Amino acid sequence: MNSAILMFDRTAKRFQDKIAVEDEHEQVSFSVLRKRALSLGSALLDSDKEREGIQPVIVYMPRSVKAVVCYLGAMYSGNPYVPVDIEIPNHRLQSILENMQTGHIITDAEHMKNLDKLNLHDVKPHIYDDLVDSEIDEKAVMDKVSLVIDSDPIYVMFTSGSTGVPKGVTIPHRGIIDYAKWLRDTFDFNESTVLGNQAPFYFDNCTFDIYTMCLTGAKMVIIPEVIFRFSNKLPEFLNEKQINTIFWVPTVLISVANSGALENAKMPYLKKVLFCGEAMPNKQLNIWRRHFPDLLYANLYGPTEITDACTYYIVDREFADFDPLPIGKARRNMRAVILNEENKPVKAGEIGELCILGSAISRGYWNNPEVTRKAFVQNPLCPQYDDRMYRTGDLAYFAEDGNIIFVGRGDSQIKHRGNRIELGEIETVAKSLAYIDNACVVYDGEAQEIVLFAETNESLMLRKVNMDLRKIVPAYMLPGRLVCMDKLPLTPNGKIDRVLLKSKIARKEE
Repeated sequence: MNSAILMFDRTAKRFQDKIAVEDEHEQVSFSVLRKRALSLGSALLDSDKEREGIQPVIVYMPRSVKAVVCYLGAMYSGNPYVPVDIEIPNHRLQSILENMQTGHIITDAEHMKNLDKLNLHDVKPHIYDDLVDSEIDEKAVMDKVSLVIDSDPIYVMFTSGSTGVPKGVTIPHRGIIDYAKWLRDTFDFNESTVLGNQAPFYFDNCTFDIYTMCLTGAKMVIIPEVIFRFSNKLPEFLNEKQINTIFWVPTVLISVANSGALENAKMPYLKKVLFCGEAMPNKQLNIWRRHFPDLLYANLYGPTEITDACTYYIVDREFADFDPLPIGKARRNMRAVILNEENKPVKAGEIGELCILGSAISRGYWNNPEVTRKAFVQNPLCPQYDDRMYRTGDLAYFAEDGNIIFVGRGDSQIKHRGNRIELGEIETVAKSLAYIDNACVVYDGEAQEIVLFAETNESLMLRKVNMDLRKIVPAYMLPGRLVCMDKLPLTPNGKIDRVLLKSKIARKEE
């Protein structure tokens, strides 16, 4: 199998009448999904007759069935797709267009108007409805697909950086194929699986839902964004759609646990709860496990650069609220090493930088060779031949049982009053306190102060919080400032917006 689109094509022919994807407006069978994607792919091929080489397809569409059609259609045309947030600021969209330089952009009539304000370079704009009404040239499409090799890019996903030019992470077909097959084999996904999609399509967690569907014939339900604004409505929605598998960012699971929605909830269909994207606090995980002890819970870890997830841990026991939850061990065809500052392997218990090797590593950053060379380097443990390794910038250590414990970002390790401190450790302990629903710890370098942002409904005093923290962490790790908030700000991906919080302390705002 040389491409993910062949993977989908075979599945679509096998499960023609089965529902593949559903959103709040429509549901489509595999045969309809294939037909629409073939039409779109045929139109793109026809548009590319005068152009040579790869023509990336920017998809500027809401999270929907139509967006999935665009991704599959781009692959049928032999090109990678580029998912873009429809809420993206114009200056950031312009940066992406300048990075891509050529290709296509697909949108709807509503958002096409916004493109008039931008310099599209040699990127051709298309209206979605026009493309899916095109005549299918299946022979031309399949001839093009036959030329795709597994190292060719399947998508370019721009990381949600807050400053500078966004980086386009380029993932190969083999990365997705390997990931989807590993998910199927590890978690027993099949045509009876019903996936509840939470992740935005410009966030790599969505590949879990899309390509599990493409490989296994599972049904993918795109949960409307408005449902996530009312945590108490989520169990009801999962029941209504008979969703049995969810893969959500921890922030959403935390919100559901904190809302009390699980207290009297009954979710007879739900069987598997997986999470990835940030650290999952044990306090809220334990709430889920107390109410639904028979579900499978799994903690996955991975940056966008390694095709969503490269390590996993199936939760098999109770963890104290302040204990670290392992991110587990490397998945099939991946390898994780932890190196110290001298590029030597660390011993168990020693903290170092987590580095990843394997089949699912990105080809690099689109049209950005200099940054690519810095992040994707020769494995220092293997000088004998070319062995690419991705430096994650994350700090971690091996527990005695071989599981990896995530500590935090490398840039979250600070030197405070002569002591080296991991801000993530303070954060974990703060989240375990009964009166704090969620927490984020940042460092004010100018004031030399550790700042704790606490999501809470109570009026807290720093002295009281530090008295409780002091029972677990040493005095030099105690916050010098406490900021209480009704809700911590989130990025569009659903993660805590640390950049915004850092900007607040820079301006001394609360």
